[in-house]
Amino acid sequence: MVNQNPKNRLNPKQYASLKAEIAAPYRGLRQFFYIAFGASGSLGAFVFFFQVLAGRNVESAMPSLALQVGIVALMVFLWRWEQRQQRRTQSDEKCC
Repeated sequence: MVNQNPKNRLNPKQYASLKAEIAAPYRGLRQFFYIAFGASGSLGAFVFFFQVLAGRNVESAMPSLALQVGIVALMVFLWRWEQRQQRRTQSDEKCC
């Protein structure tokens, strides 16, 4: 049996971090985009909501408001789905 050099060994935290990155690459980057697009959609929805409330360009503002609300809903869904997948991965690692 070949012994590994102790200098090359990873501590358990580093090993777990690398293993999690292999299981779900770019998770942090995806979560950043969910937050960024959700914030952008929220700001857009805020603007279009008050535009509709003021009664200005209601015909063009309503579809835009619906689109912004849909974007926010999609980002919330994707964020929750990502969190569920992360919890499943962590629970699978703990059990086995």
